[in-house]
Amino acid sequence: MTNVLVLNGPNLGRLGSREPDVYGNQDLPALTKLLEADAPSGVSIDLRQTDDEAELIGWLHEAVDTDSPVILNPAAFTHYSYALRDAVALVTKSGGTVIEVHISNPHAREEFRHNSVVSGVATGVIAGFGFESYLLALGAIVRRSPK
Repeated sequence: MTNVLVLNGPNLGRLGSREPDVYGNQDLPALTKLLEADAPSGVSIDLRQTDDEAELIGWLHEAVDTDSPVILNPAAFTHYSYALRDAVALVTKSGGTVIEVHISNPHAREEFRHNSVVSGVATGVIAGFGFESYLLALGAIVRRSPK
């Protein structure tokens, strides 16, 4: 069984009500249902959200310890958290997978959102497709996983 950690950073617990013109009107429970419906047999989804940088880093350490692939929406931490970057690098340099996702396209938004300190150490980046960004990431993880 492959357990995919789907980790979400600050303010994403407010999806559905926070800027629906940017992030849509669905919430994290809806995202969980979409991912679980798309996950093939033998793949489980463990979706989590935190506004706490330290907790998010701890979950990435857990990914190393359990050899779990990660779908990561770092949210605002994307742009400045070198501690998060280092934790992502720990996962990928140990042979793990971290796919950075974004619901919106950061490059089509304010200039300060154009830079990601995480992207350079992530396995890949998918952005701008709404919740489908997560589904695309899940598909990539499934295809990359040993059979």
